[in-house]
Amino acid sequence: MTNPITIIVGTNREPANSRHIAQIYTDILTSKGVSSEIIDLADLPEDFIFSALYKNNGKNEAFNRFRQQMKDSQKFVFLVPEYNGSYPGVLKAFIDGMEYPGTFRGKKAALVGLSSGGQGGGLAVSHFTDVLNYCGTHVLAFKPKMPFIEKHLEGQKITNDVYQKDLELQAEQLIGF
Repeated sequence: MTNPITIIVGTNREPANSRHIAQIYTDILTSKGVSSEIIDLADLPEDFIFSALYKNNGKNEAFNRFRQQMKDSQKFVFLVPEYNGSYPGVLKAFIDGMEYPGTFRGKKAALVGLSSGGQGGGLAVSHFTDVLNYCGTHVLAFKPKMPFIEKHLEGQKITNDVYQKDLELQAEQLIGF
């Protein structure tokens, strides 16, 4: 049995549209017979930046569960909201807390950009692609961008057919990647 695809909600902000997209992506993968699991950065220990990084690497048991889950995964989907022209700082701190290089080297990732503005997270996805490339991750070329996301969501349903089709297409590509 293969490991499930890990979907990362790239923010700890409440509320977050990324959480709805994570569930939609899970449903898409399930419909294709592929298992997935969600890591929501809102579930990180509040003090992980001080208790789990750098000299404290491996010392925070609550954070270590996330580290192990990421290390065991072979494929990731990062839902990347745009914050101030880039991706959220909590996502960078989360990546910094992972075992290097074993967590990401040679593994595969898909990225989805989301924003309240008109760029759909394009800058955020671009910046985050650079980080994953540095870590040795193979990043799927097709990266859907979803501008004005809150106008296209009703609960856990996307009302924009293009957004839905893009997620389905990306999921198919990731499965075969």
